[in-house]
Amino acid sequence: MAQVTEGAAVAAGLDTAALFRPLRVRGLALPNRIVMSPMTRHRSPGGVPAPEVAAYYRRRAEGGTGLVITEGTAIEHTVAVDDPDVPHMYGAAALAGWREVVEQVHAAGGRIIPQLWHVGPLWGAMSGVDDGAVSMRPSGNWGHLGKTTYTADYLDWATRPGAAMTERDIEDVIAAYVAAARNAVDVGFDGIALHGAHGYLLDSFLWASTNTRDDRWGGDLERRTAFPAAVVGAIRDAIGDDLPIVYRFSQHKQQDYGARLAATPEELGVVLGALVDAGADVLDASGRYFDRPAFEGSDLSLAGWAKKLTGATAMAVGGIGFPLSADEPTGPDNRDEVLRRLERDEFDLVGIGRMHLADPAVAMRARAGRPLAQFDRPVHELGPLH
Repeated sequence: MAQVTEGAAVAAGLDTAALFRPLRVRGLALPNRIVMSPMTRHRSPGGVPAPEVAAYYRRRAEGGTGLVITEGTAIEHTVAVDDPDVPHMYGAAALAGWREVVEQVHAAGGRIIPQLWHVGPLWGAMSGVDDGAVSMRPSGNWGHLGKTTYTADYLDWATRPGAAMTERDIEDVIAAYVAAARNAVDVGFDGIALHGAHGYLLDSFLWASTNTRDDRWGGDLERRTAFPAAVVGAIRDAIGDDLPIVYRFSQHKQQDYGARLAATPEELGVVLGALVDAGADVLDASGRYFDRPAFEGSDLSLAGWAKKLTGATAMAVGGIGFPLSADEPTGPDNRDEVLRRLERDEFDLVGIGRMHLADPAVAMRARAGRPLAQFDRPVHELGPLH
């Protein structure tokens, strides 16, 4: 792999030292603070990661990314994920595919963690097909409909009342998360990530609009946190103390981009504190803009509040760009703000999504001060893996 010297970055007039400090989370040593954010790719027919998936992730490791978090992977539950091209974290063929992914990333000197996923109330949003399956919903309702990008046809079907999850449903889903986590550890992954944001199953228990239960799994905010905390705790018990658990959370929901998980820092602290107490190590604060103030009266970001409230490792995500040349911009010119907040330890990790699609070597190029490729959605997101 090509080496990048500190001199190159200095010559370009950039001080990227904050991005390239090492970090240790439990037994996982990271060489820098750059993380490839999970991005659904729809390139695993039948749930099996193909050889090109392994090559795709390997290239990001070769490009210097400190940690790769995979696209969402389905746990073994009948209505976990509705797209047949989303990879599974179960079954002999899928696990063999993931083993190849892990081996290639490790051979390139990288570190990789899978994101485990259950879509919950949002079943059918990807496939658009009503096959009679009953989606998992805490209380049977889809959630408050606000600003969303879903089609009218999907909304007409999805917003019809359904059944609330039973105790058996809850037990089965927790067991499926644990089984997927064990599978991931068995094939050599370096930790576990959970998709607990955007209105999907774990998040739907947290959101008052989708969780109106009055038992131990719902009611006040503390009880609404019980299910995701139980998932985290069960996984922690299953995988031991050495491997980190990354938990993605968000204020907004895909049912309503204007929704808020927490109205105050105190409310956010109730949720995140319970997750950290259960065994989560990295709080992945997913937002549309990483630097937007999370609450009035402070310029602290969502990731900043996560770290301040819990002391846990925090990752900022949302609209992060490093245009390193005025002639070849790649996105919002916010690298100075990213570096400023990293330097003051507001958060610890930087999750970069689309720029990893445009340029597998985004980390090395950022360090060297070289221009990055511009993101082109038809080519980089919708085209073949590269």
